[in-house]
Amino acid sequence: MLKTAKWTGAISAVTLFASLSALAQISNWTIDPNHSTAQFTVRHMAISNVSGNFTKVTGSAVLSEKDITQSQVSATIDVSSVDTRVEARDKDLRSPHFFDVEKYPTMEFKSKRISNAGGKLQVIGDLTIHGTTREVTLDVEGPTPELNDPWGNVRRGFSATTTINRKDFGLMYNNLLKTGEAVVGDNVKIQIDVEMVKKK
Repeated sequence: MLKTAKWTGAISAVTLFASLSALAQISNWTIDPNHSTAQFTVRHMAISNVSGNFTKVTGSAVLSEKDITQSQVSATIDVSSVDTRVEARDKDLRSPHFFDVEKYPTMEFKSKRISNAGGKLQVIGDLTIHGTTREVTLDVEGPTPELNDPWGNVRRGFSATTTINRKDFGLMYNNLLKTGEAVVGDNVKIQIDVEMVKKK
């Protein structure tokens, strides 16, 4: 009986140690909105590109150092923060013609799974724009190694890119030129640059 009890205690100790080790390899992070942006580029009249960004990005991440594919990330973008450097265009983008911020004030992304094949990191998740959710794949660079900032915080960052068709998210509005060309292209290139702060 005593021998069995000793074995049970040893197994419990090993299990506890393994659990604590696993927890030590999990870290929680908060996106720093002051150093994060979501940028987009879309074709204008089929002759040039117009770029803009959303300046208010928030969210969080749970990173697994042992296996990055077990990590999770979520982000929310304040659509009213759109900035293309032209106020009239920004106002139109916020209107019911496009994002309709009164009805749909945010965009959201939530990861579902992560792939790391051949050193190429991809985050697959649900992107919600204009009340419509579609699965998208983000090609990711990072996360960078941890860095201690001068204020006692631990930081790291990553960049992600993808291309979506705006019509897949119900953004259908457009004007046509006399040639029949659309003023605004359908495909939108997206780049997200995020800086994160480790939760203490």
